[in-house]
Amino acid sequence: MIKEEFKQIKAFIFDVDGVLALAVSPLTEDGDPMTTTNVRDGYAIRNAENSGFVTGIITGGNFERVRLRYSKLGVKHIYMGTFDKIKCLEDFIGKTGIQKNEILYMGDDMPDYPVMKEVGMPVCPADAIPDIKNIAKYISDKKGGEGCARDIIEQVMRAQDKWINEHSYHWKSL
Repeated sequence: MIKEEFKQIKAFIFDVDGVLALAVSPLTEDGDPMTTTNVRDGYAIRNAENSGFVTGIITGGNFERVRLRYSKLGVKHIYMGTFDKIKCLEDFIGKTGIQKNEILYMGDDMPDYPVMKEVGMPVCPADAIPDIKNIAKYISDKKGGEGCARDIIEQVMRAQDKWINEHSYHWKSL
């Protein structure tokens, strides 16, 4: 049962484009995508951090505004501009001591595939590509950038009776 598997999760790692941000976005004059963010995903990330979970970002994109956004939410493990997400996962494990089977990774496209095969809980948004959906243990009913991170964080925290706690009702500074 998936709820039982959620009980072992100690860390959440997310891709950005197509997961924390919409897969489609307008371009700047320089040709860079204008990354979106979902405030409810942000709340859930902050609630998870405040409740003792470790969070991380592994993305091929490299925009300082993304680093700033997630740093402000308490994410300490941010890997950007990477072409080898497995190396980032190994660094994350080395720094946190969290085992692969205790890590949930949410991805949506082929660059996420190798990492998703390594972690204990590979998950994806509703609009992930078919290859990613085939290896996901949980597929959110929310699309990327539209609350899928909030969905999975809330599911895990509820399974561990941590969703509603003393940190849930305010924006506690980290």
